[in-house]
Amino acid sequence: MIAIISIWGILVVNLILTIAGYTWYLKQVKKVDKSLPSKVPFVSILVPAHNEGIVIVKTVLSLLSFDYPHDKYEVIVINDNSSDNSAQLLGELQEEFTGARLKIINTDKTNGGKGKSNALNIGLKQAKGSIISVYDADNTPEHEALRLLVAELLNDRQLAAVIGKFRTRNKDATLLTRFINIETLSFQWMAQAGRQHLFHLCTIPGTNYVIRRDVLDEIGGWDIKALAEDTEISFRVYQMGYRIQFQPRAVTWEQEPQTLDVWFHQRTRWVKGNIYVIIKNAKKLFQKSGRPIRFDLLYFLSVYFLLMTSLILSDTAFVLSVAGLAHSTLQGFSNSLWLFAILMFVISTFATITTEKGEMKFSNLLLIVFMYLVYSQMWLIVAAYGMVGYIREQVFHQQAKWYKTKRYH
Repeated sequence: MIAIISIWGILVVNLILTIAGYTWYLKQVKKVDKSLPSKVPFVSILVPAHNEGIVIVKTVLSLLSFDYPHDKYEVIVINDNSSDNSAQLLGELQEEFTGARLKIINTDKTNGGKGKSNALNIGLKQAKGSIISVYDADNTPEHEALRLLVAELLNDRQLAAVIGKFRTRNKDATLLTRFINIETLSFQWMAQAGRQHLFHLCTIPGTNYVIRRDVLDEIGGWDIKALAEDTEISFRVYQMGYRIQFQPRAVTWEQEPQTLDVWFHQRTRWVKGNIYVIIKNAKKLFQKSGRPIRFDLLYFLSVYFLLMTSLILSDTAFVLSVAGLAHSTLQGFSNSLWLFAILMFVISTFATITTEKGEMKFSNLLLIVFMYLVYSQMWLIVAAYGMVGYIREQVFHQQAKWYKTKRYH
């Protein structure tokens, strides 16, 4: 019964977020984008990069091509203890773009190679902008992305950060990347829109965002112990009394894992990182200072602990029932109720992808059905494995390792 209530509770919450996000989206498409003031602030773009030779040149060229005034931003690439040809490629780029627009920081094993947060902190020390932007090394943002983010940020002093949307650049590469494309549209950006609409909450993603330099300095930069540095810094920003805004028209395109092993390791890192953030902030549930992040804390607790346990119990009961080894008379295990759950998942997910040009097609509808049966179960395995791995690291006092996601040409 607990499993049934938990699963349906999360399903209903996600459905509400989807409806709210879709409503918010319909309002946003009618709005006119904010304009930059005549005097724009200087922006420092930080790009942490470890063994990114395959993609780094394309990324840097994209970042240097923003329609933001070119004399008002710099690109700082932190080549973080790389062992590939990144240093050579970045050196050639720096020779091409002389002046202060492109800055390369090469770290070694003494001060680098300790994960994304450490690399960002290194870059922050040499950044001269009053606004900091972060992009991952595999990104190709659209030309107007930075301008839209900064204009939104300057519109409200209570905003500490503004986040954009990221899309899957290699969505047609494999079946897995097609799953990820739908996941990104439905469960990441539409959920962001729903939380923005209902609770004025957003979580900073790992890329395509701007944040005020003075806020970063006040909170002491990024937590080097956090594998999910984006979620962790979001929680601290909210507890300072600031807000984070979502600007969906600021778009970047990024590579996603094309094979199961790469996907599994990346998502495991996400799980461990989010569990760290949950445990670090759990006591805030009962403190006044934790009020701004209470919904997110409860949501993450429900997803990573209650829902995961419930799904394992539910799947076990289903397998035992099919095998004839167990039987339950609970209404929650009836075929009609599970069919309704699948139907609700498919309809709500398909509705969210209709907001994107070229995604409303019958093949995606079939893919979403398959996604419920396969991809959701894959996530369950990742969540369980990540939790066990996190517990093992805590028991044996092991330092969590940053997994480098593989890139593709």
